[in-house]
Order: sequence, then structure tokens, then C-alpha cells
Amino acid sequence: MTLYIRLRSREVGGSVVDPRVLEGDDPQSLRERSMLDIRHRVAGRSVVFGVHGFNVNQREGVWALGRLEPLLGLGESDVFFGVLWPGDFWVPVINYPFEGSDARDSGRRLAALCRAELTEAASFSFISHSLGARVVLEAVRRLDRKARAVCLTAGAIDRDCLTKEYKDAFENAELVTVLASRSDRVVQLAFPLGDFFSDLFRRSQDVRGGLGYNGPPRPVGATVPPWQIPDAADYGHGDYLPPSTPAIDPERQQKAKWMQPAGFMRRTLRGERQTWP
Repeated sequence: MTLYIRLRSREVGGSVVDPRVLEGDDPQSLRERSMLDIRHRVAGRSVVFGVHGFNVNQREGVWALGRLEPLLGLGESDVFFGVLWPGDFWVPVINYPFEGSDARDSGRRLAALCRAELTEAASFSFISHSLGARVVLEAVRRLDRKARAVCLTAGAIDRDCLTKEYKDAFENAELVTVLASRSDRVVQLAFPLGDFFSDLFRRSQDVRGGLGYNGPPRPVGATVPPWQIPDAADYGHGDYLPPSTPAIDPERQQKAKWMQPAGFMRRTLRGERQTWP
């Protein structure tokens, strides 16, 4: 069964609230677990957080992140948490001009949980999709230790965030990997739309398109290329995580697009050299 950190007040929409930990195989079977139980489970183990993006309700987050966990190759010394946060009440475009206040608040509360309740964990690692990048980077900047690994896929955030807005988070991680696709129309088109509505977003061609479209401007510090998915692979915004629907075709799973990003995430967590893209 998968563990989930719920930071949302409602299953659809709602506000950010202090974390509760749930466990279950599907959205209907979720049961709350005590913090005492969770402290015992993480003691001496490497903790991995998987964070979904925007426009994902609780049910969808449970399906997608629960299916991701077994693809990460985690062992007995690891503990995975799917992070459920309320990014689904926004208009489904990147909400950058409004600073993603719920994403930042969710990241702050996730970091507070790490500092207060998960202190016996051996390490913290993070995987994100879309606007979940802001949740992750906000959390990493507030940890009282370095994150072991951070993997940002389809990042709905400024291309230069690792050296500017979240420079402190970047410096608080031992390893950072990025996965981007120029076939991602959501990241490509929503950022110019945000630019139209906000003078806070710079009109530099160097940052337009976001981290999940072009990747960072250059390799810096702990970033490890490659990160650009070949254009011919045609990876869209929804191709990075397993489906968020109740049923999937098991015969098609091994050939599904999202199996390759899962391998990229797995190698990041293991600190292995990337063989894709």
C-alpha cells in the first residue's frame, strides 16, 4: 500500500492545510496513519516524495502516484510518500503570474513536516511533475539538511529558477535532474499567456517556455544533463506520470510513454548515469 501526505482540505479544490498521512491501495481505501507510526516507519530509511502537478484532484493524484511508486525500484531501506496538494481549482494553465501561492504554502508545510516529524529519516529525495516543481523547490530550500536527489519533470516554472528564484534550494540539493520536452504545449503556451498578464514575467527568449520546455539555460552546479527529450519522441505534458484514471490496460503498460520518465526518475534516485533521453 502507498503512503500519501495530504495537504488539502477537500478532495476537489479546497485550501492548503497541515499534513495528514494516509495509506491505501486506491482512493476508496485510504486510512489515516498516526505520526508516531510514520516516525517509526521512516527511521533510518531514505524518504522519497512524489509530487503531482496542477489541475489534479485527490483521486487523480492517488491513482497516478500510487502507480508510480512500484516503478521507482525502491527497496526495504526506502519509504515513498505521494504528496497530495490542492492545485486543481486553478484555471488549467500555469499560474505563474499569481506566484502559485498554494504550491509555495504546500512546500513550506512539507518541509515543516520533515523538520518536525521525519527527523530520523536517513535522507530526503523529491520527484515532481509540472507545477509540483514549485512545491518541491519550496520544500528543499527550507530543509535543515541537503536533499539527496531532486528530479523535476515538465517543470511549470521559470527556466532559470535554479540559479535565481530557487538558487538556495538548488544549493541545498546534492543532485538535481531535469526532464523537458519541446512537444509540451502546456508549458510552451501557458508561459507566454502568463507573460501577457504580468510584468513580473520577463520577456527574455532565454527563459520563455519554462523549465519543462527547454530545460535550464546551461548545466550548473548539481544539475546533470541530458534533460531534453528528443522532439521525435513527442512527449506532451501528460506523458510523464502513469494514468490518473481508475483502470489501465496492463498489456500496454510496458510500452507506455510514462515508463521512460519513470526510469529517468529511478536512475536519479540511485545516482546513476542517465541513459535517456
